[in-house]
Amino acid sequence: MTTVLVAERIGSSGVDLLRSAGFDVEVGADWDRDELVRRVGEFDGLVIRSATQVDAELLASASRLRVVARAGVGVDNVDVEAATRRGVLVVNAPQSNVITAAEHTMALLLALARNLPQAHASLVGGAWDRSKFTGVELHEKTLGIVGFGRIGQLVAQRAKGFGMTVVAFDAFVAAERFGELGVERAETVDDLYAVADFVTVHLPKNAETENFLNAAAFARMKDGVRVLNVARGSLVVDDDLRAALDSGKVAGAALDVFRSEPVTDHPLFGYPNVVVTPHLGASTREATDRAGFQAAEQVVAALTGGAVTTAVNVPAVSADDLDAVAPFAALCLSLGRIVAALAPHTSVDGLEVEYLGRLAERDTRLLTISVVKGLLAGHSEEPVNDVNALTLAAERGLDVSARSTPRAQDFSDLVRVSLRSGAEVTRVAGTLLGRRNRPHLLEAWGSRFNVQLEPNLAVFRYRDQPGMLGRVGTALGDAGVNILSAAVGRRPGEASGDEAVMVVTADRDVPTDVVEALTGADDFFAVRAVSL
Repeated sequence: MTTVLVAERIGSSGVDLLRSAGFDVEVGADWDRDELVRRVGEFDGLVIRSATQVDAELLASASRLRVVARAGVGVDNVDVEAATRRGVLVVNAPQSNVITAAEHTMALLLALARNLPQAHASLVGGAWDRSKFTGVELHEKTLGIVGFGRIGQLVAQRAKGFGMTVVAFDAFVAAERFGELGVERAETVDDLYAVADFVTVHLPKNAETENFLNAAAFARMKDGVRVLNVARGSLVVDDDLRAALDSGKVAGAALDVFRSEPVTDHPLFGYPNVVVTPHLGASTREATDRAGFQAAEQVVAALTGGAVTTAVNVPAVSADDLDAVAPFAALCLSLGRIVAALAPHTSVDGLEVEYLGRLAERDTRLLTISVVKGLLAGHSEEPVNDVNALTLAAERGLDVSARSTPRAQDFSDLVRVSLRSGAEVTRVAGTLLGRRNRPHLLEAWGSRFNVQLEPNLAVFRYRDQPGMLGRVGTALGDAGVNILSAAVGRRPGEASGDEAVMVVTADRDVPTDVVEALTGADDFFAVRAVSL
């Protein structure tokens, strides 16, 4: 009989579904690590939440295991690479808590506007002090949403029900999607700060978003703004928020997440205009039950030959095509990241991936997904994987297309990626060279060259004149960055070479202050740093 281990407590509906499918289900929520390692080899399926670490050691003992299901959004506690090597499918429940998180945002929004927790504490403490807790209406106020993915869009729909004007900023959502939801699209985050009475952030955690709400951000907001964070604790600089509250620049804040959790002695906990909750954004009976049920659905599909819809590690191409296209996956992921960095950061409206040469004769769907993964990486609240990448793109109004041409000039295989942002198109191209299939960048910002891709690179667009390479080298050298390679290209067809583009690969990431300094320097038109 097919056996499934539920290693942590999930909703009963999920356990019932597994049993109704005819599986022998054992609930091992009280097992310690040693028992789990010792007995995991007895099971075909494993259901977990966030506490169980499915690492290489555990997988090595799981001789029968065919599927691991995470009853939640992420799979941070699963070694997906090790599972893939052992042929174990990894699935999750990516939509289980989006409604819950959006509703908790609205709950905090109302609590912040009407001082509900403070009034409750005062009344049960024996005081009847109505005037002390006078609040503000949501009606006709402006809500600014930074990060317009699934949760941000649900918050917008609910806020409009309260008569709020909603303005959102997200450079990786198509302009048409804002219009469909009746939401005003801010061209920049500063445009949003300038008009928002309330600001709520719904961003992923990465190097670009860490400390997103800092002193500089608060200074650009309206006086008396109220700020909410139901996303990640690291998005807010606590000391800067405290200073903004003390000065009156920020009239109030609502926080559900913190840099270090659990926490009971945060410096803002005693503030009368701060509402806090202990990371309850995903904590409802419905979300817990939904996560368990969705995870169980995927286990049933995986073990009975059904349609698995939330796998994070399985491509849907034939073995022959997979062998042929797999070496290009990393290149396509890199091209997606590079085109995202070079685009004007206003919106993403259309993405076209072109396959030229021998590659065009293969099933390249996996490669298109890789480009989308690179494009959206770090710009989505949930991890972007092989299964959800196209869905996330569609939800953001991004039109993804691919076309194939059996012939390619100069190279046997070529991948070209074009990203449309309004009327502007950003294009990059690359290929693999040599027996080791090393990825090379061939085109960026309208210029052509040939440079082997490395984990860290920077792209410069500048006035074509002597000494520019030296200026870049000096700036990077002063920052302790060693240049590994550099390539320069002019715009095709421009004999005078008024503009040129330089790509530099480096032994470490290019610091932000170097990018900002060169961006503001004479004769440099644009500078972008990219970490692959």
